Amino acid sequence: MLFDTHVHLNADQFQEDLEEVIDRAKKAGVSRMVVVGFDRLTITRAVSLIEKYEWLYAAVGWHPVDAVDMTDEDLNWIEELAGHPKVVAIGEMGLDYHWDKSPKHIQKDVFRRQIRLAKKVKLPIVIHNRDATQDIIDILKEEKAEEIGGIMHCFSGSAETALECVKMNFYISLGGPVTFKNAKKPKEVAKEVPLDKLLIETDCPYLAPHPYRGKRNEPSYVKRVAEEIAELKNLSYEEVASITMENAKKVFQID
Repeated sequence: MLFDTHVHLNADQFQEDLEEVIDRAKKAGVSRMVVVGFDRLTITRAVSLIEKYEWLYAAVGWHPVDAVDMTDEDLNWIEELAGHPKVVAIGEMGLDYHWDKSPKHIQKDVFRRQIRLAKKVKLPIVIHNRDATQDIIDILKEEKAEEIGGIMHCFSGSAETALECVKMNFYISLGGPVTFKNAKKPKEVAKEVPLDKLLIETDCPYLAPHPYRGKRNEPSYVKRVAEEIAELKNLSYEEVASITMENAKKVFQID
């Protein structure tokens, strides 16, 4: 069975056919997922989904692109939700230097505050990184984030950086890009990172794997990610599915 550790079933793209998407995921062997909320609307939707479906869990946090919009009230609300039995992580959080909506100093402040909150409520963190690797690593070290650890979501950096993150008590999560023919870095990461530190995800509806690239991604496609990692590591698909399931249950403190 498969654990898709990062889905956005709370996105507008799934509002019309969510039941069919969930049914396809089950048929593909996906037995657990974490729905990620990153602002008021998506967090509210994530919580309603985990209360409806027994095998869904949630991560709640504030996205760096929207850091400028986060209030003290929002952070207090996230802290309250952290007490929900099916909220298993804080995030996604981090830094995003690709878009310029939120100034870097505000992103960094919101990132630090969420790390501190996660340490307070004793939940792992889910890291979003776009064009900000060194600043993210520096902040994780300064805030002693290794005390709670977490996930480098949809990791796109080098194998060397991945191993540095593993030393800081982080799992490396790979998604659709590892299946792209020209994706050298994710393939190197898949080969180099120990299997007991790897997770799989779709980040749906974004970043669909080959051969669905460019289309709406969905949780059933996480099977392609597991198959690719199995091939890269010379393991069976069943081994990768089983070990990444156990890794996810461990990091999210499930069962």
